[in-house]
Amino acid sequence: MACLKFFSGDLPELLNEVIQYFHYDYKTLHSCILVNRLWCRLAIPLLWEDPFSIKSPKNYRFIEIYLSNFSNDDKTKLNEYVIHNDIFPSNTLFNYPKFIQHLDTYKVCNTIGKWITSISITRGQHSNYSMRNINLSASQISNFTNLIFKSFFLIFIKNEVNLHSFGITIDSYKETECFDTTFELILQNTNFFFNIKNLTLDLIEITDNITKFLEFLCSNCNSISSFHFLLPIINNSHPIIEKILSQMIKLQENLKKITFGYDYSTPLSLLLSLKNPNCSNTLNTIIFYSIDFRNINILSELFNHLNVLESIHIVYCYFLDSKFIQQINNVTKPFKLKSLILNHIDELLDPLIQKSGNYLENFRIPKFGLQQLLQPIKLYCSNIKFLSIQLHYKNINLIFDLIKNIKQNLDYLIIDSSIIFQVFGDIKFNSTVLQNLGQILPLKLEYLNLIINESDLEIFLKNSQNTFIKKLAIRNAKDDGSQDILPYIKEYIMKKKRVKYLAISGIFHEKSVDLFSLKDEVKEFQLYDIQVLNYNDSVIDVYDFIIK
Repeated sequence: MACLKFFSGDLPELLNEVIQYFHYDYKTLHSCILVNRLWCRLAIPLLWEDPFSIKSPKNYRFIEIYLSNFSNDDKTKLNEYVIHNDIFPSNTLFNYPKFIQHLDTYKVCNTIGKWITSISITRGQHSNYSMRNINLSASQISNFTNLIFKSFFLIFIKNEVNLHSFGITIDSYKETECFDTTFELILQNTNFFFNIKNLTLDLIEITDNITKFLEFLCSNCNSISSFHFLLPIINNSHPIIEKILSQMIKLQENLKKITFGYDYSTPLSLLLSLKNPNCSNTLNTIIFYSIDFRNINILSELFNHLNVLESIHIVYCYFLDSKFIQQINNVTKPFKLKSLILNHIDELLDPLIQKSGNYLENFRIPKFGLQQLLQPIKLYCSNIKFLSIQLHYKNINLIFDLIKNIKQNLDYLIIDSSIIFQVFGDIKFNSTVLQNLGQILPLKLEYLNLIINESDLEIFLKNSQNTFIKKLAIRNAKDDGSQDILPYIKEYIMKKKRVKYLAISGIFHEKSVDLFSLKDEVKEFQLYDIQVLNYNDSVIDVYDFIIK
């Protein structure tokens, strides 16, 4: 009886909590909207809160639904570029633009560009629009993109959208143009940004409009809880920007997470701004991304001042040398280093790893640092959940010991064995490695990414049959291979239902392709409740993984 009430909608609060659990599981959410009206009403906002982030290479249906909300003037301008096939109904079931909560200028601009390309190629076969002239000039395409970009913002503002997250990326002339078309519109609508909780600034260059926009944010946003600076341009050449950003940090009343990234010489003023009274008692996460620590000498002072700091992440940073480690040793509070993602090793890092201990959860070992790092990690860090490693013939046994030591907590594993074959050409040795790896994996993994030779795959799959992997991604390390891996995949993965999501870039039907492109095979996997994904879209970006 309770189950019947649940499905009929007599327990809407409980049902809403259940559907919220499927956040970003778009396939399940699409199924939910088919159950009944209540389920549909609860699932639709989740599907439409961040449509520009949904990775679906050929589906731009949501853009065309947005276009149906254009004003009459904008529709008239749109007709200069495209022919509307008039398939859309005049009324849609929901006011979809009202649900938007997350906007990123790069994703919006990029998605518009892909949609324009798609309607140029398909000539209306898979779209409700087709280009009037497929030979548009670069200037015409730019004007068309800017028109749609600005119109989207007009729609969102008209619907009194209250953004939760906003990201601005300026790394090309195209993104600069798009931003400039909406700049004045943004300044006239403070409510659009008033309650932003997550803000990302990824700026390759600074224009007058960008400076004014940052001043606008500084004056109108004080509720940011997650603030990410990716600013390779600052570098002491933009003191005004440095001053604005420092002021923005100080004005936030509940700043919990901050990223300093892509700046090889982060101004000390930005770091020192974290010592304000608000941050001292609210900031719990700091991410250093691609930062040069050579001229930063206030780390111990900073970390000792922050009272509720729970996690520190060091991702692809430079000069983790004795000076850096001495500053960390002077931190009197526990040093809660959660991520240590390394491209190279500057000096002996044992003291850093020992001080971090079981706080360390995310770890990447560079190919020329295995011997130095594996032993201290094994000794001091048993709570590793994310491990990325490139196998080397000298350290195979140490690596296997490490995985055995941490596998009770291991959820995400990235293994690159391609170097063994590429450098030494020893197929037998490489096969032995994959055989042993299959035998030591934990019983369950959230994510496994393997970069291997296709000739080794059968060996690995045979020896890892006891492991269930929620998302498995495999890439063939060789482009000249001729062995078809599809029979192995079907025998050891599909028929045994060992994964939920599968992404493979390898040899299929004697061609090097992505499994996602083989539509008949994709449908066959679906019969076994396995969803095939595009490999490139499935690869975990370490930075994105950490900031979530």
